[in-house]
Order: sequence, then structure tokens, then C-alpha cells
Amino acid sequence: MRSWANSCLKVLFRKDSYMKLTSRVPIFTWGIFLLFSFTGSIIAQNRPFTVVIDPGHGGRDPGAVGATSKEKDIVLSVGLKLGKLIKNEHPDVKVLFTRENDRFVALNQRAEIANRARADLFISIHCNALDRRRASPQGVETFVLGLHRSKDNLDVAKAENSVIMYEEDYSLKYEGFNPNEPESYIIFEFMANEFLDQSVNFATMVQNQLVSNSKRVNRNVRQAGFLVLREVAMPSVLIELGYISNRQEENYLKSESGQASLAASIYNGFREYKREQDKKSHVFDSSGTAVYSTDRSQGKREYRIQFLTSSREYSSGAAVFKGLQPVDNYYEGSTYKYTYGSTASREEINRSLREVKKKFKDAFIVEFVDGQRVK
Repeated sequence: MRSWANSCLKVLFRKDSYMKLTSRVPIFTWGIFLLFSFTGSIIAQNRPFTVVIDPGHGGRDPGAVGATSKEKDIVLSVGLKLGKLIKNEHPDVKVLFTRENDRFVALNQRAEIANRARADLFISIHCNALDRRRASPQGVETFVLGLHRSKDNLDVAKAENSVIMYEEDYSLKYEGFNPNEPESYIIFEFMANEFLDQSVNFATMVQNQLVSNSKRVNRNVRQAGFLVLREVAMPSVLIELGYISNRQEENYLKSESGQASLAASIYNGFREYKREQDKKSHVFDSSGTAVYSTDRSQGKREYRIQFLTSSREYSSGAAVFKGLQPVDNYYEGSTYKYTYGSTASREEINRSLREVKKKFKDAFIVEFVDGQRVK
């Protein structure tokens, strides 16, 4: 391990350091990234939107262990519920699982499942934990691939990456990576992730839903070096549903109602993200109007900017709108969704979006036909 880390440090100061360091990443991974770069748009036109759900741990690896439950059981239940929701509501989406029962799956095999399927989205589900000698916090976190910017993020990555120690020849398989050595994480500083923006966008949607819909404590969207995310060639997130080491939160995590709520919240985030991707795939004419093959395309179309979701209904001029007027809302599920402006011009709504993002960085464009949100 030390020799591998030292070789990484040496190449940092050479002109060709980036190429030298990235050459240590498995050739398979870089090949997949190159393949997607050249053929992604062609493939996307000829296959269904595919999502891979990855319930962490399993089999001989229990994951984090609480007082009366195990991580592997909780995340499997939530993952299966999430998959069922997507299948029921989106017949155009192909849903795959890295595991559907209590079995062990190596980290690189999880990534291979997603890469072979040329998936459009990878969702890895986990529970967090702290050493029992420490008072445990509670709350949800959604991670994307990147360099950890705090010790807490590094600790979470170490815990989740330690699953490789259940695998035979893990040092050879992961090219000297040791999850307990901080030097191993140097590689994540140099990983060029072309899917980072999409990953952060989806992570934000999921995190917002887990907080607003499931009423969980917000521990924010974060970046850290997770091996399972490093290996996949698509937008990807790792969700920590809560702290199994916190007795109160463990009771919620293992309850049927808690698991159903968490699955629903992740699904809500997925639905929002899928709509965004669908809109990007539409062909626009010279006036900026979307061209659809469905009958509803003949209806009255308008664009608005969605900037806030809440379980509360706010009155016009509420301080939470930060001065935006006029503001409208629509009710979906158990959530009020607030929008600003209305126009039939794509160009005009794009200009407005840039202004709204100065106040609400997660704002995005939504589309309505005859007053109904396009799904």
C-alpha cells in the first residue's frame, strides 16, 4: 500500500502527472467512460431509460449493525420498494438491481452490472453508523463521487469501502487500494467525472425529498471517495438513509412505515430527475417550442420556473419567496411546488432561470400543457 501511495505522490509533481495517475485506474473503467463519451447519444435513442438500484452490503457482510437491526436488511427493503414504485409509475423505465435478496455482491461486480446495462442512473442505498462509544447523530446524507472535504466524509467513505475486505484478493483487484489508508484517496482528486453535474442535480432532488417528505434531519449533499461510485460510468449517488447507531432513528429505519416513506422520497427525486432528462431529449423547433409525438402537444404549452417545494402552503408575498412575484403553485403527492413566471418562449424562460438561480440555486424549468404539468 505504501509503495502505491508513494508512486502517486511522486507523479503529482511531474508534467504528465495526470496521465500517469489515471493510468492506475482499471483499464475497464476508463474504456467504459470513453465508450460512453463517443456513443452515449446514439445508444440513448435506441434503448429505454435504465436505472440500477444498489442495496448495499448483503450476505456475509451485514454492513452497519444497530441494537436490533442490520443495514443490509433495511437497505434491501427500501431498494425493493423503490424499484416497485418506479416500475409501477414508469413503464418506459427499465429497473435493475445489484441484489434482490440477502447475498454478497462485490463492489466491482455492482458497477459491472450497471455498466453492462449502459444504465442512465445508479442509486446506491446505505445506512450510516458511528462507533457505539460515541453519541450518534441522526439524519440523511446524499453523496456524489469526489474528494472528501471533511473528516466526517472520509469516515463515511472508509466505512462503506471497507466492504472490499470481505472479498478475496481485494488488494490486487482494486490495485492496492486500502480503505483505511488516507493516501488511497488521492486518486479521487484526479478522477474526471463527466457526470458530476447530473449526479449533484439528482442528489439534490433526492435530499430535498428525504427532508421535506420524510421529515428527516438534513445532513446535506456531500462529496466523498466511494469505490462503487468510482467504477460506474453514469450519473450516480450514494444515499445514507440515517444512523442505525441512533436508537430513535434505528426504530424509524427498520419500521415498515419508515422504509415506505424513504422509498417514496427517493422515488419523488427520481421522478423529478427523469422529467428533466425527458425534456432534454425533446426536439425544439425554431421558435423554441418543444415538438412532441403525443396528442397533448397540440394543447397550450407554457414554461415556468420551479424554485421551492414545501409541505406548507404559503400566501402570496411570503418572505420565503425572496421577493419573487408572481408566484404560483401546484400540489403533487403531499407537497406544494412553487413556480415563478409563465411564458411560451423557451428563450425567455431560460433568461428568467438565470435570474432566479441567483436566489434559488436549485431552480429549474418545468413545462405545462393546458395547465397540467408534463410528466
